[in-house]
Amino acid sequence: MNKKRICVVGLGYIGLPTAALLAAKGYAVSGVDINPHVVETINEGRIHIVEPDLDAYVRSAVASGHLKAYADPQPSDAYMICVPTPFHESDDIPQPNIDYILSATSKVAPLLKAGDIVILESTSPVGTTHALARALKDAGVDIDSLSIAYCPERVLPGKVMVELVENDRIVGGLTPEATRVVSEFYRSFVDGDVLETDAKTAEMCKLTENSFRDVNIAFANELSLLCDREGINVWDLIKLANHHPRVNILQPGAGVGGHCIAVDPWFIVARDPKQSVIIKAARRVNDHKTEWVISKIMDTAKEAEERLGRPAKIACLGLAFKPDIDDLRESPALEISKKLLTAGLDVVAVEPNIEEHPRLPLAALEQAAGTCDVFVFLVRHKSFLAPALKERLSGKVVLDFCGIAA
Repeated sequence: MNKKRICVVGLGYIGLPTAALLAAKGYAVSGVDINPHVVETINEGRIHIVEPDLDAYVRSAVASGHLKAYADPQPSDAYMICVPTPFHESDDIPQPNIDYILSATSKVAPLLKAGDIVILESTSPVGTTHALARALKDAGVDIDSLSIAYCPERVLPGKVMVELVENDRIVGGLTPEATRVVSEFYRSFVDGDVLETDAKTAEMCKLTENSFRDVNIAFANELSLLCDREGINVWDLIKLANHHPRVNILQPGAGVGGHCIAVDPWFIVARDPKQSVIIKAARRVNDHKTEWVISKIMDTAKEAEERLGRPAKIACLGLAFKPDIDDLRESPALEISKKLLTAGLDVVAVEPNIEEHPRLPLAALEQAAGTCDVFVFLVRHKSFLAPALKERLSGKVVLDFCGIAA
């Protein structure tokens, strides 16, 4: 297709890499974000998130004039909505919150013209693309003149710039023609297969992928609870079991974090609680694992205090939701650290990928190693794997919830 003007709404962990990649492919890209700091940072050719190679992409895209950030959507030929989709907290089943999507839709609506493309990339509950179309129609837009489709991102933080190009993509249009047009657009910058379907199937596919992973992680986390009671090293157990030719157990952790795996299953459960029994149970197991970790740390801190004759100083190593990134969204490590602090424990956090946190005191790894009494490994960052650190902590009280020694 001809190189059209692209407007990417939402310059976060998916929107900014997508905007930068499209700019590198020669598109004129307008990036949009409601955060003035994000807009200013990008227009200076810098980035506000940690992602390998993204800084070079953004620097080059801004310098070439192919990428410019704005506070509001700009007239374009294709609009990509990449905003957050959190959920409303509740005592029972969290409910999906698509307010950001609808807000972005309302801002884009006045700019739309016949022949434009509107793409929703945000992970969304089934039916959201249809809701987007209804919102446009209510705003007076002739939706029959547009190509509206859902195309979920499916990239791994830490490898986003590679996987945006190499991974297969799913495009689900509201009409077969919309699917065809939007698929053609994705084939202009994606090397992987572009698979065509309808909008609801594409939405459900994204939720299915992350729910599958959540269920499998729940199995590993449940094993870790059982092994702790039996005095079995769960990491060794999983290594042994995975030698079976048809077994591939994942690794347990302190819970499940990130905007996708910790959130998406609830979108399925909220829509049909009666039928989604396993998916809901997995969510409960993974949430419980975080509470179990907190309890284990508090018990260990109490034992250390009795031994030391003073409150024990706790080092929580890692705050991100997975290794070697700065993304704290839905992070169990962050929740654990905050709850320990709220409970009155003397806590310091070590997170090499961020410089500050509004609620938690941060310390460098060397500082924590020299001053703390209990060391809690929550995230398997590369910097925590150094043999020198293991030697430094020899004889110290160490709790390992991420397989740092595995």
